[in-house]
Amino acid sequence: MSYKILSKRELCTNQYELTIEAPYVVRNAKAGQFIILRVEKDGERIPLTIADIDKEKGLLTIVFMAVGYTTKKLAQFEVGDELVDLVGPLGTPTHIEKYGTVVCVAGGYGAAPCYLISKAFKEAGNKVYMIMGARTKDLIFWQDKMKDACSELFITTNDGTLGEQGFVTGVLERLINQEKIDYIIAVGPMPMMKAVADLTRDKNIYTEASMNPIMVDGTGMCGACRLTVGGKVKFACVDGPDFDAHQIDFDEVINRTSIYKDSERKRDENCNLLNRRI
Repeated sequence: MSYKILSKRELCTNQYELTIEAPYVVRNAKAGQFIILRVEKDGERIPLTIADIDKEKGLLTIVFMAVGYTTKKLAQFEVGDELVDLVGPLGTPTHIEKYGTVVCVAGGYGAAPCYLISKAFKEAGNKVYMIMGARTKDLIFWQDKMKDACSELFITTNDGTLGEQGFVTGVLERLINQEKIDYIIAVGPMPMMKAVADLTRDKNIYTEASMNPIMVDGTGMCGACRLTVGGKVKFACVDGPDFDAHQIDFDEVINRTSIYKDSERKRDENCNLLNRRI
């Protein structure tokens, strides 16, 4: 099975959208699930959340930021190139039902999976607010798509260059004070999701976080993606990626996620040095 890249777009600095031919993956894919891919035969396997699907045409869309060795290699792929392999859909889909009023909180490139999630909640009859946050306006993408997927879209930037200046939690707190919120899901950087959980913990609002810890095989065999939820060990790849945000030990996950940062940096530096010599 070939996984050919049919379109490529740079959404903003170091952030890319790829549409891939993957009919056997998308036919059973649902909001909140992910895939694992490789760009080299002996390369690492990296998980990426499913950003969009076209089941009729068999198309899969992923959005990623080129920050590590493998994602930088992936960013070098062009239309017509094929991935070594791609596995999915993996993980438990986001539980979609009619809650009433739903808020999807998206941080950085975490906004991408929120498109399908928000769309599914809206189609289920919910009033859906989406809050997209980033450091600056150049990191905000898919505005028109997000507007179509939700009832109302809010944008925040740290520097105030687009939308409201500040963090996503500021808008979220205002919405909570204005009306009854029945369900919240946060997708994005760990510190952002932790901040959302801390804000809603004492407000009796069920809140979930889509977790993205270190992952290897994606089927629950290796245990690399383990995290503690409610005092019990869970695996993000099979039990998640969505978990009760008030039960997650975020500090543990954040510490484990940083384990390989030095190794990743050294590998990236060696790769850059090799490219300069060539």
